[in-house]
Amino acid sequence: MLVKFHHLNLQIYWLILTIVNRCKRALAEISVKAVLSVADLERKDVNLDLIKVEGKVGGKLEDTELIYGITVDKDMSHPQMPKQIEDAKIAILTCPFEPPKPKTKHKVDIDTVEKFQTLRQQEQKYFGDMVQKCKDVGATLVICQWGFDDEANHLLMHQNLPAVRWVGGVELELIAIATGGRIVPRFQELTPEKLGRAGLVREKSFGTTKDKMLYIEHCANSRAVTIFIRGGNKMMIEETKRSIHDALCVARNLIRNNFIVYGGGAAEISCSVAVEAAADKYPGVEQYAIRAFADALDAVPVALAENSGLQPIETLSAVKSQQIKENNPHFGIDCNDVGTNDMCKQNVFETLIGKQQQILLATQVVKMILKIDDVISPSDY
Repeated sequence: MLVKFHHLNLQIYWLILTIVNRCKRALAEISVKAVLSVADLERKDVNLDLIKVEGKVGGKLEDTELIYGITVDKDMSHPQMPKQIEDAKIAILTCPFEPPKPKTKHKVDIDTVEKFQTLRQQEQKYFGDMVQKCKDVGATLVICQWGFDDEANHLLMHQNLPAVRWVGGVELELIAIATGGRIVPRFQELTPEKLGRAGLVREKSFGTTKDKMLYIEHCANSRAVTIFIRGGNKMMIEETKRSIHDALCVARNLIRNNFIVYGGGAAEISCSVAVEAAADKYPGVEQYAIRAFADALDAVPVALAENSGLQPIETLSAVKSQQIKENNPHFGIDCNDVGTNDMCKQNVFETLIGKQQQILLATQVVKMILKIDDVISPSDY
């Protein structure tokens, strides 16, 4: 039973990979556009924290889109508030829409109707002053980290001031970066200069479900973007997120260093040939260590050949002899059975900086292990 269940999981996993592979062109273009939107080309660096990857179950993978702005998994606090705001001026607040509370224990005795009316009027005045403060600085949308009760919500709706509540701290920071606004901790510090600006803020519903999200687009600082993934189930969305993260890292590496090497094990084979040739220059025992390093480099093309259903040793020997004979480092393992080993013709590339990091990391791990002069087995405890 467990074996059948395991096989079923594998079939589902490979089905998801096939679906993601079907949309690889569209996802690749989205990833490249996202990286170019946030890249600092002068410094040749990319801050991936400015790229928010969100997903929601429903729709098709083809519905995945790049949003030049921020998405918030919230909706307007009142159903009668406007669902679309153009040229929005956003007040980003971390202070609650409620009267101040004493820090010590307190008790209020109300024994007459007049006292209750006075208390209610005072509470309304607090709410009214807060809403009016937002209106006075020119805000057309309020985004608050905390919630507010029905009284404040009612006043906001009647004052024609849309609001969003219970927005997380990380999302507030992204909204502030994207809109060029400042996070305001107290109403007294709210000024027109601290308002964020966005060309369009809209609430979007998804199909027949009641799920709604807030889109903040055409921001003052367009360097914050969101990749919004759709999919039939949560597993598909998570796998797509991992694939997009890998694509973002590759695009970032190309921004940092735009040199490339040929994939399919071609780079490892050419490095192995060069290391073996260098080993002949050392007459001592050092040459054995150098040849062992060359053999280790061959492990990558051997693994590619095995995973592709090819004879690993025969395939590696044929490709290596072809590289040496034609003095061409482009030849690698034909994993896709295209009919040619020339990775240049197959357009199979890898980033140079990524390949360097792989070899350096593997070498450092081996050096660290060699420094260990004793290994404690479980039986020695």
